[in-house]
Parts: sequence; C-alpha cells; structure tokens
Amino acid sequence: MAAKLYLGTARYSSWSLRGWLLVRLAGLQAEEVFVPLAGGDSPEVKKISPSGLVPYLEHDGAKVWESLAIAEYCADISPALWPAGRVAKARARSIAAEMHSGFRGLRMAMPMNLGRDYAGLGQNPESLADIARIEVIWAETRAQFGAGGPYLFGAGFNAADAMYAPVVARLLTYAPPLSAGAKAYCDAVRAHPLVAEWYAIAAKEPRSWQLEKYESLA
Repeated sequence: MAAKLYLGTARYSSWSLRGWLLVRLAGLQAEEVFVPLAGGDSPEVKKISPSGLVPYLEHDGAKVWESLAIAEYCADISPALWPAGRVAKARARSIAAEMHSGFRGLRMAMPMNLGRDYAGLGQNPESLADIARIEVIWAETRAQFGAGGPYLFGAGFNAADAMYAPVVARLLTYAPPLSAGAKAYCDAVRAHPLVAEWYAIAAKEPRSWQLEKYESLA
C-alpha cells in the first residue's frame, strides 16, 4: 500500500491541519492528497475514508483515522511527539483529548478560515467560555512544563501543540481578548515553519474551493 495522507481544504479544515502536523512531525513519508470540502457531507471524502472524514492516513499497511489515533500511531514511530516523562506525557494526552472532544462553542462560533480577518466576530458566552478554559490549559501547562521554550512543553513543538494549532488559527482570525501569555503562545505557533507552510498551502488553493458560508461572516 502506497502511503497516503488524505486531507480537506487547508483553508478551513482544522482536523486536517492537526493530522498533517502530526505526520510531518513524525517524519512519515506519505503522499498528501487534498480533497475540497463541501461544507457538510462530502461525497469525495466518503469515497476515500472509512469514517467519511479527514484526516485519514494509509501508511505501511496501517489505516488510521481520527486525529488522536493518528497522534498515537505517529508516536509509535516517533516517541518524541509526546513529552518525555510519565507526568508530562499524561498532561499532554489529557489536554489533547480535551481538545479532541470539546470546545464546541468555539468551533461553531469561530470556524477556521486562514484567509480572512474576522476580528471581533464570533464572541458569545459559549465561545468565550471555551477560550477562557483554553487559556487556563495553556497557562497551567506552560507554568509546569514549558520552561526553556515557547511551546506548551518548552522548546519542542509536539503533539499537544499540533492539537491546539487550529485553535491558534481561530484566535488569530477572530482576535478575541487574550492574555499576554496566550498571545505569545499564538505568535510562537504561527511562526513555526510547519504552520507557516500550511498557511502557504492554503493560500495557493483554487478559489473555486472556497465556500460562501465561511467567506461571508463579516
């Protein structure tokens, strides 16, 4: 089986960004196949992925979907994706899992769009409560484990950072009020070479892939 990583529209697909970062960080060699999303059920994705969703990874005989499963698969190959040490690893997995299962208010109010400036939009009680919780996660993690670098666990950008990278993208697009520490973390993630590369990929996508529902929020 040729290794392939199936991804959705880079401009919008937060889960694709997570999967792509994890695969790249682990150094896996896989053909990247981008499939434009339709803003709901996508027939093209359903033809490709067992779950009908992206990201979806085929690698060395393995078929892996869901971002956390991709994270663990990649960590089997590159253990440094999680921080060293039982306590730090437990923290990283916990905050990654909370990201995977939660923050619906933020997702709904501030859909990811890497090509727009929606500063001031999307702020409601649910999204702001999610952002407040995220700020606590970041601050506590950085305080306990982040010495020596700008990321959640210090100098190394790891799986936990990959899980929160699309949150950073949303916060940069919608510019809600943030603490100085949260702003600094957002700037560090945005400046990471892989995140910058994803933004560049999004900027080069065909205009025909853009969806009106995400382009007319202002």
